[in-house]
Amino acid sequence: MPKNSKAVKRELDDDVTESVRDLLSNEDACDDSFKKSSLIVDDPEGEGKECDVEEGASDGEDEERPAWNSKLQYILAQVGFSVGLGNVWRFPYLCQKNGGGAYLVPYLILLILIGIPLFFLELAVGQRIRRGSIGVWNYISPRLGGIGFASCVVCFFVALYYNVIISWSLFYFSQSFQQPLPWHECPLIKNKTSTYVVPECEKSSATTYYWYREALDISDSISESGGLNWKMTLSLLAAWSMVCLAMIKGIQSSGKVMYFSSLFPYVVLICFLVRALLLKGSIDGIRHMFTPKLEIMLEAKVWREAATQVFFALGLGFGGVIAFSSYNKRDNNCHFDAVLVSFINFFTSVLATLVVFAVLGFKANIMNSKCVALNTNKIVGLLGNGIEPSLIPHHINLTQVSQITAEDYHQMIEIIKGVKENEFPKLELESCSIEDELNQAVQGTGLAFIAFTEAMTHFPASPFWSVMFFLMLINLGLGSMFGTIEGILTPLIDTFKVRKEFLTVGCCVLAFSIGLLFVQRSGNYFVTMFDDYSATLPLLIVVVLENVAIAWFYGINKFFEDLRDMLGFTPYRFYYYMWKYITPILLLVLLCSSFIQLAMTPPSYSAWIQEEATEKTLHFPPWGIAVCISLVVMAIMPVPVVFCLRFFNIIDENTGGLSTVSYKKGRVIKETPRPEDDDDASLIHGKTPSEAPSPMPGKNIYRKQSGGGAEVNTAPNGRYGIGYLMADMPDMPESDL
Repeated sequence: MPKNSKAVKRELDDDVTESVRDLLSNEDACDDSFKKSSLIVDDPEGEGKECDVEEGASDGEDEERPAWNSKLQYILAQVGFSVGLGNVWRFPYLCQKNGGGAYLVPYLILLILIGIPLFFLELAVGQRIRRGSIGVWNYISPRLGGIGFASCVVCFFVALYYNVIISWSLFYFSQSFQQPLPWHECPLIKNKTSTYVVPECEKSSATTYYWYREALDISDSISESGGLNWKMTLSLLAAWSMVCLAMIKGIQSSGKVMYFSSLFPYVVLICFLVRALLLKGSIDGIRHMFTPKLEIMLEAKVWREAATQVFFALGLGFGGVIAFSSYNKRDNNCHFDAVLVSFINFFTSVLATLVVFAVLGFKANIMNSKCVALNTNKIVGLLGNGIEPSLIPHHINLTQVSQITAEDYHQMIEIIKGVKENEFPKLELESCSIEDELNQAVQGTGLAFIAFTEAMTHFPASPFWSVMFFLMLINLGLGSMFGTIEGILTPLIDTFKVRKEFLTVGCCVLAFSIGLLFVQRSGNYFVTMFDDYSATLPLLIVVVLENVAIAWFYGINKFFEDLRDMLGFTPYRFYYYMWKYITPILLLVLLCSSFIQLAMTPPSYSAWIQEEATEKTLHFPPWGIAVCISLVVMAIMPVPVVFCLRFFNIIDENTGGLSTVSYKKGRVIKETPRPEDDDDASLIHGKTPSEAPSPMPGKNIYRKQSGGGAEVNTAPNGRYGIGYLMADMPDMPESDL
């Protein structure tokens, strides 16, 4: 057909009824009154309304991409994801182990050098490209597209065992509605002639026995399966059901749950802190925590552990941060969000540490009083038979043992030790020091399910505090689980256009089925294995690649231009040097040190031996070592696989960018490859594709087609693109548009 024919002119006049000036002045693409085809102008600066549309409805109607109901809901979601169980039982342990208050100094320095820059980077790319981790890294660099798949695999591995910890908390929560608490004292065994305490409990303690025998019913090694623990199996089913129901509608359902799951732990922590400060000995615990051991700061190990804690505390590399930020408006100030959430996380860790050490100080005081009473009775028994009565100070009345203070006992010990220096070891008298009790470092499940539960048995109204504590752990765990599951679902939904409900249910059912591995009698050992090997190295590699992809493949200068368009201001030059040089170097040092640590430390786990009633370090069997290696390899495998497929053109590299993919009725449609800098806006501005600006900061103009007629290819962000609609009209004159 000739270009200037009247037939073409009439056809265009019937189809496009507004002038370009009229179209540009009316950018409200979401108005329901548009019954005919109209043009949509996408303004990245936020001057016009944005309407990202996904095609997934069976009736052919467009669906808007979900968005947060409010900024508060989004901040609570990010806080809930970053603040997790590690803040309560990992950070206090590291403080205790690495110099008390002095540990806060390297932690803060590394939070500023590693944590905030990387957190800001993930928030920015998710918000700018508005896709999950798979879509984001495919867009940034197709050859590094495996980063997104690796994040999904790691998220899945972590979700498998993380929800098991939530199921443990659910079990303890259900058992807390009893007076006295079931782990208050050792159970008794009655036979026809006598009643005696269970030997395993007598050798350990009531809370330790309840954890290993009543709750886990643990086997002696990872090789002894022992069958399923039905109590924990039901608890795990309940945990996955809660996650599934909260996530089934995406952020529209999980976002509302965040108001409770993110805020409730702070209420409990503050209540615990106030209550603990009123207990005897709590100040001793806090003093012990904040007494700095400055010489420890010179050890490289302290800095490595601080960097690792910063890394995991913010949830970097999981894809959850990117997924949550992808539902934001493009002009949201993600720099403010990054700084705010990072410091909320830090202060939450400090608050949790105060609570833990106040409670542990109270527990240490009680244990010290028992030690004093026990050893004073020993002294009374040794009077005249190894210890002369003249060695006892006159103001100490040994007839009333319950009134002997720790100071009186230490005074007696010093006198006896000074006089009977050579014979003192034979007396078997303990020093009974509160410091010794507090120096018994406890972390992870040992802190939550043994040390803390033991302390709560001495609280007035102990069932109430137990209910509150385990409800807090459940909420902390669920907040992190929502972000972890979102890191799996969002990329898959964006990439494969499946229904949220089907994918969520399918993912939870699959995870529960695999999770049965963790609720057999040897399941606790598999939790340790996954915790040590499925996340640490893979996540470090993922985050290093994320940083390199932005700074060196995509281009740090181009990324800064995108940030300026998105935020309305240029970020501090500090981030330029962090992203390009300092943070990658620090991450590589951390990665190398982690490799060295794993190589020097043979894979092992701590097993509970029933007959001895003690923990014993055992090495993994050969098949266990193979599983450990497989976890790391499977998590990282998508990165080299995708790189090779792109490099050798087995998969067209041009299909990696969002600009060359359109979604049609739930499946991906390949388009003719176009240059990376091609932009639909060039059709209006009269530029050739090579002259057009990049698709991210440019104004994208799309055509929206109403009605339920024939299927039409959509633009990368789910809108109907004018470039795609006009592909079938090669004879259209440029001057008419």
